[in-house]
Amino acid sequence: MSTTRGESANNSLTTNVPTFPTAAHSPITLDALSPVARPPTFIRYFVLLFLCSLAMLLYVDRVCIGQAAGSIRSELHLSAEQLSYVYMAFTVAYCLFEVPTGHWGDRYGSRGVIARVAVWWSIFTALTGMAVGLWSLVLVQFLFGAGEAGAFPNVSRVITRWFPPENRGFARGAVTLSSMLGGAVAPVLAAYLIQHVGWRHMFAVFGAVGLVWAAAFYLCFRDDPATHPRVNDAERALIGDTAPRLAAAGEHVRIPWARVLSSLNTFLLAATMSASAILFYMEFQWYPTYLKEGRGVSQIGSGWLTGAVISGGAAGCVAGGLLSDFVLRHTKDRNWSYRWCGGICLLFAAISVLTVRHVNAVWAVTLCNASALFFVQAAIPTWWAVVARISGRHGAAMWGLMNSMSGLGLLGATRMVAWIIDHRKFAGHSPQDCWPPVFDGVGIALAAGVVCWFLTDATRSIVDPPRDDQTPDSATSVNPT
Repeated sequence: MSTTRGESANNSLTTNVPTFPTAAHSPITLDALSPVARPPTFIRYFVLLFLCSLAMLLYVDRVCIGQAAGSIRSELHLSAEQLSYVYMAFTVAYCLFEVPTGHWGDRYGSRGVIARVAVWWSIFTALTGMAVGLWSLVLVQFLFGAGEAGAFPNVSRVITRWFPPENRGFARGAVTLSSMLGGAVAPVLAAYLIQHVGWRHMFAVFGAVGLVWAAAFYLCFRDDPATHPRVNDAERALIGDTAPRLAAAGEHVRIPWARVLSSLNTFLLAATMSASAILFYMEFQWYPTYLKEGRGVSQIGSGWLTGAVISGGAAGCVAGGLLSDFVLRHTKDRNWSYRWCGGICLLFAAISVLTVRHVNAVWAVTLCNASALFFVQAAIPTWWAVVARISGRHGAAMWGLMNSMSGLGLLGATRMVAWIIDHRKFAGHSPQDCWPPVFDGVGIALAAGVVCWFLTDATRSIVDPPRDDQTPDSATSVNPT
């Protein structure tokens, strides 16, 4: 049947003009769009918020004992040497349990492990306030350290699971920033609580907060972004598939201990962390005592000044996270970039601590210590990035191993600080003159850490055998994480 030219034109127009929904059609909704067209959800940032609050709470519980040290020594009749045993008990437990709790996270998933260790350390935080003497305090602090040991290895694993590589520096920086903020507010909170409710009830208050956090985390978190009900396909695609590079929950993957313990990287990274830890623990364990005994600062005043020092570390976390991400995005030779980032930061930290001997005002000493902690914490995200890069699917366990190995140097430093203070007091030195050798020793330790950073090779895995085509500077000699 023939058609007129007008009819043909009308049919052509009808065919080519798009149709729009009418009352007879279903309306277009967000659910009707393809998964690719939908914007990604932001659940990974809620996960990061949980991790940041965990880090803050962890450091509040860890740092508050330094502010309570004077009251504890007075009531329980402890010397500086005896107090060092309490600090060392925490460190020993922390070193012993980081590897197993990190491995539990690699094998069973971090959700249950983190919730359990948060409950554990919160209980023993509260029990610290029930100590009746030296050895009960040592026991409680040992068990407290055993609980806290599992937190950061599993935090590292969660970040690797939930963030793409180019955003992990930011995530690690945010976590370390939160830990420093917790450490900064802890002396002030502790000082006011001690003044109003006493040091024993202070520990009970902090412990109760941890129990609430553990319950909320267990209810809201999932180990794998793919199984979280509120993560959409776009966010899963943005995060990427991290499962092949990590052990699935419940999968047993043996750690190649012979290869790990024969790697120079393992010991170099442990040494750099040891130097950093010596400074940090000196600040929160001993600096309040230095201010009160060596400089005559009040309880509240020492809390604010110690908080100011740790705030310097918080600022360093921000700078370090941004620096780590910048290096990852804009450099080709990441090995030397990591070395320069970590080594130069520790060098400036060493100079800052060694300057303490040459200043007299309390504010100047505090500024030097804040500067030192700034540079130490600026290096931490780079340290995390290197450990993750060379550890493959054993990231949490290897993080725990190297961090726990660093505790050996910290143990020696803690004992040495107590010995120097007691020895110089016995020799007739004034309280203020007892402390310059302590700061000198910390500065020397940081200088040794600089050397270790420049010897670290971030292109060599500590868990995978060398490849036949591997070259010393090859960025592909480790699995990207």
